[in-house]
Amino acid sequence: MNKRLTLLLTAALCGSALAQTPATQTPATQTPATQTTPVSQNAASLIAAARELVTRARATYPAGSASIDQVLWKEAAARAEDAVRAAPGNVDALRLRAEIYTEVGFWKQAESAWASYFQVSPRTAGSPEARAAGTVQYNLGYAAYRRGQSAQASQFFQACLTFDPGSVPCATWAARSALEGGNYAEAQARYAEALRLAPNDKTLTYFAQVARNAATYGPAATGAFSRAYTALEAGNRAQALAGFQEAARAAPNFAEAGREAGRLALELGDAQAALQAYQALAALPGATAADRYNLGLAQEGAQFGLRAVQTFRSAYGKYAAGDKAGAEAGFLQATGESPTYAKAWAWLGRVRYEAKNFPAAAEAYGRAVALDPNDKSSAYFLRLAEQGK
Repeated sequence: MNKRLTLLLTAALCGSALAQTPATQTPATQTPATQTTPVSQNAASLIAAARELVTRARATYPAGSASIDQVLWKEAAARAEDAVRAAPGNVDALRLRAEIYTEVGFWKQAESAWASYFQVSPRTAGSPEARAAGTVQYNLGYAAYRRGQSAQASQFFQACLTFDPGSVPCATWAARSALEGGNYAEAQARYAEALRLAPNDKTLTYFAQVARNAATYGPAATGAFSRAYTALEAGNRAQALAGFQEAARAAPNFAEAGREAGRLALELGDAQAALQAYQALAALPGATAADRYNLGLAQEGAQFGLRAVQTFRSAYGKYAAGDKAGAEAGFLQATGESPTYAKAWAWLGRVRYEAKNFPAAAEAYGRAVALDPNDKSSAYFLRLAEQGK
């Protein structure tokens, strides 16, 4: 996840206390301190300087781009650190430092800063400060997940939920980490928790079912499937296809893995991969009409080229809907994409014949018969078209 996307996700997830504070209002005034510590004149000036730098940084840099490498943010963090050293137990200084590190996405520093803050200010789950600390845990968890450290990621996501029990992303990723780690009972419980927070989320509903069936498929297949889905969400379709194929190989009865592999293969124009996936699906007891339709598509695609077959089927849909001109254009395009596609030539002949364009129909039917001498229907209409009947 790149820096900008991480920060955008941070704002959507729970938002730091800084992000919720208008630029004209200082972050430390948002939530009343539960404890106070006398602040020296030097510490007070350092806090004020840090707040002023925060205001300038927000006005200077594009929204969502905050980074510790930007000069104003780096100076703001430095002044906040100085303030904490000058007044180690002051909640304003501690909160300000934690908020700055959270807004710039300096996650490890932010984690430590929030821990220091909560040592002097009792934590209330779901408060702005707790939700900001949850954001930190979420991002640390996601980074661990990307490194392949599922157990560590799970700990971060669960910690996020102790700070922000209403966080759907943290509940979701806690569930997914448990699923990939083979902790199926925990995964089911976590998905149930996430669905209580977001009952209409189709992805959660989908994975809750995967979690219930995970023991049947085994950890290798389940882990590969979950990782593939993550790659798909990130837009890496080739990696996702490989992952779904891996899951299907590890558990041949894992129908959803085969369907995802077949669907992605069709999207990527890989007819052979699609054919393999849908042949395996068609052999399973729960094969659907859609599976069989896509099997036919993959079989034709492997012979004539997937693009030509998809063009042909789109043209057939137009024909069935009464759009004869659109159908003719589509059938003609399919023959151009695959000149040996006899069925496309035959249907091109048909729409031309129905339009009483007999010379053009005869040409198309002639190509169809040459490619498939056993096509008696095309041979019959070829004779009629040649006679202009």
